[in-house]
Amino acid sequence: MFKKVLVANRGEIACRIIRTLRQMEIQSVAVYSDADRNAPHPGLADEAYPVGPAAVSESYLQIDKLISTAQEAGAEAIHPGYGLLSENRKFAEACEANNIAFIGPTPEQLVVFGLKHEARLLVEKSDGPLLPGTGILPDLDTAISEARNIGYPVMLKSTAGGGGIGMKICHDPDALSEAFSQVERLSKSHFGQGGVFIEKFIENARHLEVQIFGNGCGKVVSLGVRDCSAQRRNQKVFEETPPANVPDSVIEGLQEAALRLARTVNYRSAGTVEFIYDTNTSEYYFLEVNTRLQVEHGVTELVTGVDLVEWMVRQAAGENVLAGVEDIVPQDGHSIQARVYAEDPNKDFQPSSGILTEVKWASGIRLDNWVGNGTEVTPYYDPLLAKILVHKPDREKAVSAICGALSESSIGGIETNLPYLLSVAESTTFRSGETLTRSLRDHDHRPSSFEILSGGTLTTVQDYPGRTGYWDVGVPPSGPLDNRAFRLANHLLGNPENAAGLEITAVGPRIRFNSETVIVLTGAQSNAMLNGQVVSFYTPVRISRGDTLEVGKIAGPGVRCYLGVKGGIDVPEYLGSRSTFTLGQFGGHGGRALRTGDILHLLQTTETLD
Repeated sequence: MFKKVLVANRGEIACRIIRTLRQMEIQSVAVYSDADRNAPHPGLADEAYPVGPAAVSESYLQIDKLISTAQEAGAEAIHPGYGLLSENRKFAEACEANNIAFIGPTPEQLVVFGLKHEARLLVEKSDGPLLPGTGILPDLDTAISEARNIGYPVMLKSTAGGGGIGMKICHDPDALSEAFSQVERLSKSHFGQGGVFIEKFIENARHLEVQIFGNGCGKVVSLGVRDCSAQRRNQKVFEETPPANVPDSVIEGLQEAALRLARTVNYRSAGTVEFIYDTNTSEYYFLEVNTRLQVEHGVTELVTGVDLVEWMVRQAAGENVLAGVEDIVPQDGHSIQARVYAEDPNKDFQPSSGILTEVKWASGIRLDNWVGNGTEVTPYYDPLLAKILVHKPDREKAVSAICGALSESSIGGIETNLPYLLSVAESTTFRSGETLTRSLRDHDHRPSSFEILSGGTLTTVQDYPGRTGYWDVGVPPSGPLDNRAFRLANHLLGNPENAAGLEITAVGPRIRFNSETVIVLTGAQSNAMLNGQVVSFYTPVRISRGDTLEVGKIAGPGVRCYLGVKGGIDVPEYLGSRSTFTLGQFGGHGGRALRTGDILHLLQTTETLD
């Protein structure tokens, strides 16, 4: 067995691998970029080494630097995790050339399955189910001719890469013409290779995948089938196993096809064979092979009791972990995973970054994550923050559990997709187990929030009575300066007296509301405008989704006014209050005055808006 392993990754997967190595009593070596200097994985490992600037191209993708670090640390093996260099042939070859074990498939397997058009040829040889498609297309004219023969709609795909990058649905020749150069360009920039090909696009499809594991000597086993159909922009957000409402014959056929394919190359280590399932015909077709650990591997671990990371390490160390293991590993119960991203679903899933002011997770779950209170989420990397996983005896209980876990979890300071995940999990489509790969395109998520379009001079979140009793530790009292006007706003809305609202100084903000609510302005008056119409102070005003409020310059007397919102603003409490203390940089939203782009959520209320 190895004595020391380098983990060539970051974020939650690096933490996950390091914890498993610790359980195996193997020393771990972490690498980190300048931006990840204070991330948790360097401190979690036994040793940690810097590998360069924030950009992955200058740090985590530097093969020579990773190899030299492993040699300096005395690591006998490298675990690549997923993403980054996990499916990079040159990295695997460099490990072998330097007598370092690559914890994954062979370089040859990375090549043959890494290019989708090459993988299609292997599937054909193994008598696997293939969608009508093409080889690498030399030019646009050939693509248009082939698409006409196959029949629209078609999917234009880059042969390299994954994660939904380099894929475009084309419904006609014009769409194909527009997408061709774009997909080629994306493929070259992300994966270093520009080859593209076409496959028939299945309209009513589900994304099913088989978790495989091979010993490199011909034995390959299946650890079950996962459903990854809940996707936004071709990126998975929910995964579960076993799939709901799929015939047993299909489950068996998927596993048999995956095993036949993997055995043709004596597959080694963990991998996933992905398929498209046509719900109209119950037919299934090969999609691609991921020659690495998957983000969603945890749901398989929960229902099989297998630690896939441990299996990978032991296999790479020369153990035959599949000795005595059945070809189809039995499963127990149902597991669901939700991916928590730092992104704003209301802005086409735009990534967000900043300091996390509060992180709370539900109890009774499996949590794979890398963030906590005070973590800085930078703009340099994949926005995945955590994976929430539940395991129950059946799907109905698992769905209830994931809904409960999402509702009990919260992250403050930046925008995340937690509310979006909950709305999806509570939807009729998801609960019924009939989610298609296109279902989330039609999902109408309406966040209870508002966006700051312009912060004004000094706009902060405050509550009453504010933060008191901490002078002895250097924290002065904080809260609204004119607490009478502040409390009156809450009274007029029927809010609790301590509901959080906005204190506005001198020149007010411009705000766009993402949901229906009721607001009221109190305190020093201004020429406030709602959609270009004057707003009266001290009078509750009903707000519709998309409405824009501009508070403007305060005319006096006084320089502060207050904006109350029905139910109050949902920000974390700090030292017993939601009030902002800007000098101390805590409380409110991010411990600071509001600025352009901030999203503030509203506390839910069961009362009517009238």
